[in-house]
Amino acid sequence: MEIISFEPKYSRDFKDLNIEWLEKFFWVEPHDEEVLGKPEKYIIEPGGQIFFVKNNDQIISCVALMKIDDGIFELTKMAVSPDHRGKQIGQKLMKFTINFARDQDWQELIIYSSRKLENALHIYRKFGFIEIPIEENNPYARGDIKMKLSLS
Repeated sequence: MEIISFEPKYSRDFKDLNIEWLEKFFWVEPHDEEVLGKPEKYIIEPGGQIFFVKNNDQIISCVALMKIDDGIFELTKMAVSPDHRGKQIGQKLMKFTINFARDQDWQELIIYSSRKLENALHIYRKFGFIEIPIEENNPYARGDIKMKLSLS
């Protein structure tokens, strides 16, 4: 397994991995559809990053870092294919992503999530994310928790 950076040829994998978990646990919101359909426009070009876990020739996991402000990025669109869940792939990708953000001298990462995703919240807390107040007009209807990790 290796962690690789975004290339346009992986756009479909990015969308498919995320659509799978969104449909399983929630629904695909218009905001999701827009971002997942045009990751270069909404994530890469504004200064963000997408990473993938590649196993042989198969993309099995992904995560995005979406720029919110200078030094502040949203860790979002993290997904692991159903066949590879429970193998700590998400945790390895999370560790890689946090180290990447620190290497960039970013100040903090934020996450919007749902209290329904207990396993994900456990992982976020394990890596040092703490709950902070969520704004009323947060970008996700399903989001009922906001967390941050200070990187400095």
